Amino acid sequence: MGLFHDRHQEELRAAGWQSRGYLPHFDGVIRPQFITTNLADSVPRRIIQHWRQELRFLDREQQQLLRLRLERHLDQGYGKALLKNHQVAAMVQDALLRFDGVRYQLFAWVVMPNHLHSLMSRFEGYKLKNIIHSLKSYTSHEANKILGRSGQFWMEDYFDRYMRDEEHFRKTVRYIENNPVKADLCNSPGEWPFSSASFRNR
Repeated sequence: MGLFHDRHQEELRAAGWQSRGYLPHFDGVIRPQFITTNLADSVPRRIIQHWRQELRFLDREQQQLLRLRLERHLDQGYGKALLKNHQVAAMVQDALLRFDGVRYQLFAWVVMPNHLHSLMSRFEGYKLKNIIHSLKSYTSHEANKILGRSGQFWMEDYFDRYMRDEEHFRKTVRYIENNPVKADLCNSPGEWPFSSASFRNR
């Protein structure tokens, strides 16, 4: 049975878990969280529908396996991949960096052609869902302006996973920064201009 079909829903929400019906999100104690935000067309609708139905009945570990399947799908570059436009990718990166040290501490990130990965810890007084909503709202408006288009830019929901320990944190940073290499976009992490690896090199 899925997390939000559990009889302990009130306790889960009090501990910081919340959901809009299909993806559970953690917004409890402050700790680093790995967040994936996908473009609206990065996954075919039929897969999204199947994924939402499946998530209702999966435990946290099974949800993680489903997330890994989705990651492999994203790296195939499905959809129009609007973030491959360097002006749009740079704008998204700048928007993410704008509130680093203000609303959250940003540890790692990468802007891929059809999704965005980040690793951050929110600051006291800020909710993760509000941080992501604000980022998506601003960047979708700006991206549509740059591209001369209208309509939905980001997928409605996002994935988040909190870090269990230091090793999990290190592996996640490596995963994020190595994503462009794995997707055959460059030969080494520092070569991809829209990432923490490149930012560090500069």
